[in-house]
Amino acid sequence: MTEVLIQENKENKKIALVENGQLVEYYEEDNRTNRREGNIYIGIVKDIIPGMQSAFVDIGTEKNSFIHLKDVLPKIDETKEKSDESITIGKVLKSNQKILVQVKKDSNEKKGARVSTHINLPSKYIVLMPNTDIITVSQKIEDKKEQERLIKLVKENLSTNNGAIIRTSAKGKEKEIIEDIKSVQQKWKKITSTSVNPNQNKPKLLYKSEDIVEKILIDLVDKKVEIKRGKDIFEKNEITNQIEKLKNRKIWLKCGGFITIDKTEALTAIDVNTGKFTGSKNLEQTIFKVNKEATIEIAKQLRLRDIGGIIIIDYIDMNNEEDKNKIEELLKEELKKDRTKTQVEGFTKLDLIEMTRKHICSHKE
Repeated sequence: MTEVLIQENKENKKIALVENGQLVEYYEEDNRTNRREGNIYIGIVKDIIPGMQSAFVDIGTEKNSFIHLKDVLPKIDETKEKSDESITIGKVLKSNQKILVQVKKDSNEKKGARVSTHINLPSKYIVLMPNTDIITVSQKIEDKKEQERLIKLVKENLSTNNGAIIRTSAKGKEKEIIEDIKSVQQKWKKITSTSVNPNQNKPKLLYKSEDIVEKILIDLVDKKVEIKRGKDIFEKNEITNQIEKLKNRKIWLKCGGFITIDKTEALTAIDVNTGKFTGSKNLEQTIFKVNKEATIEIAKQLRLRDIGGIIIIDYIDMNNEEDKNKIEELLKEELKKDRTKTQVEGFTKLDLIEMTRKHICSHKE
């Protein structure tokens, strides 16, 4: 059974996604601050920063937002970030220019929001990408024939100059996808037809994105989800202790080993330790068992804590290449349970695993 538990007071809203009594995702929203991630604005370009190939954009918030050149140039390939180095920010943006932007990362105490001209509008079965011709499929849909069928179906029903990311929930669907495309394209049409006074050089909010609960319901469209609210709903559903454990830096494994999670501004470092586990006489088997159990727990904790950005995992050193491959494949498999995009880059020369994960919910750091 899948439940969304909501506990709210004047200061904040706490949201727990629970599957069969186990906490799988947890979020907190401060009611005193405005969450803007996903919002779409008409912004006004302010300062151009040639040395950083970036600019500041006024979207009507306390701090000006920040945009990089790569987020202004047309996206050619969803998987590639690099652009033509001969193009400079000053050639594509001018001071006082109006541009349509979407907030990709909320502001915090140190920085303004990060924005992009690459708009993503999520719906039940696709994420609409206006002004591109890219059509790509969720990496969680592995069947080649199904990938081809979905790409063909979406391509036939998308309007010209629209691209899409086909979501995992689209697997096996047809009529539902066609209706979904119509709906999200209509939403985009409504956004872009919002009247803007050409004589006013002021930013304007055109679209406010869904809140966390709405996002969860969209993502879990194929599941029966029950929503429960109440002042003591966490206590009633016996998940308070599970939430408290999210504050812990150290997480013990059933085998006696443990992992530690340390966040920095640049990345999150996860360290695996044998702890109390001595295992059998075979050292390699002992190490593999701890690393295997740690992998399952790491995937679980990344989702629970909504850890995003660059993640470095320092496993206990394995001399056996086959064991390394098994651990990497297990990590990829476990991450398929996650609702957001993850990318495992594999082991480095220093035997660290590099990966990235996209936040589901923006955090105030």
